[in-house]
Formats: sequence, C-alpha cells, structure tokens
Amino acid sequence: MADAHVKPHHDYHLVDPSPWPAVGATSVFILAVGAIAWMHHMFAAAPLVFGIGVIGVLYTFIAWWRDVIREAEHEGYHTRVVQISHRYGMILFIASEVMFFVAWFWAYFNTALFPGEAHEVGRLAFTHGVWPPQGIETFNPWHLPLLNTLILLTSGTTVTWAHHALLEGDREGLKWGLALTILLGVTFTGVQAYEYSHAAFGFAGNIYGATFFMATGFHGAHVIIGSIFLIVCLLRALSGHFNPKQHLGFEFAAWYWHFVDVVWLFLFACIYVWGSGASAAHGH
Repeated sequence: MADAHVKPHHDYHLVDPSPWPAVGATSVFILAVGAIAWMHHMFAAAPLVFGIGVIGVLYTFIAWWRDVIREAEHEGYHTRVVQISHRYGMILFIASEVMFFVAWFWAYFNTALFPGEAHEVGRLAFTHGVWPPQGIETFNPWHLPLLNTLILLTSGTTVTWAHHALLEGDREGLKWGLALTILLGVTFTGVQAYEYSHAAFGFAGNIYGATFFMATGFHGAHVIIGSIFLIVCLLRALSGHFNPKQHLGFEFAAWYWHFVDVVWLFLFACIYVWGSGASAAHGH
C-alpha cells in the first residue's frame, strides 16, 4: 500500500481522513447541552458537562490547526492551486459574515427609521414615535466610541505593517506588527467592556438596548475571535513559520481584521453618531 503522506504528482490536495470534524461536532454538542442545562439549573453536573465541552472544542482547535500547519509547512500540500481555493473559501466566509451583520443593521434601522409605525403597537408604545426612544440616554459618540474607533483604525495600520514586513522578509517587523495589533485588539475589548458596564440602558425590555447590544456585542465577539486568530499567527511567526510566498494563515487573519475594522466604522457612524440623535449634536 502506498504511503498516504507521499506527495502526489499533481497540484491538488486530497485531504486524508480526519477525526476532528466528528470530535469537534461532538464537543460542541456537549458544550451546548451543558450550557443550556446550566442556565436552566436542570442538574447539578451541568457546569462539569459544559467544561468538558469547552475542553473538547479547544482541543479540536489545536489538533486541527496542527494538522493544517503540518500539511502547509512540512508536507508541501498547499500548492499555488490549493492556495487559490483557500482564498475563495475565505472570501465566501467573510461574505457570509457581512450578511450576518446586515441582519443586525436591518433590525436596527427597521426600528430607527420607522419608530412611529401605527401597526407596530408595541414599538409605538415604547418609542412614542421618536428615535432614540424617550428615556434612553445614549452614549456620547465622541468619547469612548471615538477612542475605540481610533484604536481599531490604528490596529489596521499595524497589521498592514506586519504584512508588508513579511512580504519583504523582515521577520522582526512581522512579529512587532502582530504584537501591537493584538495589544490594540485587547485594548478595544477592554474599552468596550468598560463602556458596557456604564450603559444607562439594559439589553432586556427595550428595543434600543436589544438592537444596540446585539449589533455592537457581536462585533465585540468578532474582535475577540480576530485577536485569537492573530495570537495564533504570532506564535507561528515566533516558531519560524510563514515566508513571503506562503503565509495564508496570516493573510486570512489580516483580511478578517480589516473586515472587523470596516464593520466598526459602520457601527460607529450609524449607531453611535446617527443613532444618538440630538444628544450627539449637543455633546451630552
């Protein structure tokens, strides 16, 4: 029988059978059961079940990434043709993420642009036909939201610096650019957590809070995911991975981070600035 790891004489990669999709799906199922049971106090061992699921998911991440890195770095399976296919896959993934955020913007503008719809009795009772609704004290967009905007825009600059450093063979520039981007991403998350803790409105019981926290909160989750993505890239860079011609993992992390930047610009302009109404104009 031929060795499964002998590189074939073609440009395509036929992936070997892998246990990680099944292990990952099982771990996510255990995690979900544990989380639901924990929230509803269904049985005493629910936190333990949830923890087992989390450990399984994290182990799947590490093992699956290890296999993909081995295929790219050591076995030479990521040929130019395979890289093109991977790029198409990442483009489609980011496109799906764009539509995900379109849904939250749609939910926000559906209420914000038509707060006085007569047939929406519950909406009219809460908004009284104005947006932001009466009694809602919105954030001043020119304080913490503006600071976070500057932080994310700067992080887009540093990740671009890291990318260009890699293309020019400057590994120190790559490492420092990645480290600064990660630091800025973590700072953004900290500022947003501080902002949330001082919100004058809650998530439950009002339309404004629900649409605000769903849109900005999911963006915050994407910043955390992107930061983890970049941390993995930094660890790989410190291990000597990536070269000017083969660095898909880092390139996809940079694409994802720029996507997060662009979404935040729309959130800042639409929800924080435009959606704050008269309070922004008067600087309250």
